Amino acid sequence: MEKRRMSDTQLPGEVQATNGIPMPMFGLGTWENDDHERCTESVLTALEMGYRHIDTAQIYRNEDAVGDGIAAADVDRDDIFLATKVWNSELSPDGVHSSTRESLDRLGTDYLDLLYVHWPAGDYDPKATLGAFEELYQEGVIRSVGVSNFEPHHVDRAREVIDAPIFANQVELHPFLQQKHLREYAVETDLDLVAYSPLARGEVVGDPTLSDIAEKHDASEPQVALAWLRELGLTAIPKATSEAHIRDNWDSLQVDLDAEDMDRIEGLDRGDRKVHPDFGPDDWV
Repeated sequence: MEKRRMSDTQLPGEVQATNGIPMPMFGLGTWENDDHERCTESVLTALEMGYRHIDTAQIYRNEDAVGDGIAAADVDRDDIFLATKVWNSELSPDGVHSSTRESLDRLGTDYLDLLYVHWPAGDYDPKATLGAFEELYQEGVIRSVGVSNFEPHHVDRAREVIDAPIFANQVELHPFLQQKHLREYAVETDLDLVAYSPLARGEVVGDPTLSDIAEKHDASEPQVALAWLRELGLTAIPKATSEAHIRDNWDSLQVDLDAEDMDRIEGLDRGDRKVHPDFGPDDWV
């Protein structure tokens, strides 16, 4: 069955990040995309297709390839929302500064639209780590401060120790792990959620409920899962490497779910976490 295809003029919604910088609510994730040529090509393909939000991290070991993809695309750097994350071993103040400069060099840019604390783990110390983030923010090296894999109490503490706004929390979120407590907290505290692994590492494919909804909309199961996140007002950054998958995800922007669809997907929540390293928060819900 031919799936939804998106017009060239339709674009994802945006949220206003720190300093009024718009963050597209749909982007390309690059986790486990560590083959240089493949990663470069996927970033180039996505940008030429219309993506404007690219997400990477120091630990992905692909920032140089992401930078090459951005350089090869016929898209101005200022039109791209570029985010990376500082790894656990680099969260001392000196580590934050030095590793961020290295990330900038690898990415071929002199600023980042969003820099995340990757995990509240390793060298993470709220005051010291985020103090270094705030210095980078004040210098204009980063335009927004973000956190990742944080529970509400981690975010509360982060907001206590710096004046710079904590803009976003990037967490695993998909139909099988719906993170309702984090979603409620985000609404109450003006925090944007960015969903990683939004396709549950491919497990949305073949789910009977999602397949039924997909057939109803002439869509694919990944498109339904991504449309569900959009209906919730969340940003999604699905990983894709092939042009076909990058296109399929992009075309999710043309899938409109109704209230019945949303109710059925809500029933899929089973707390099925796909990413759970031993250094993750021990109070994860």
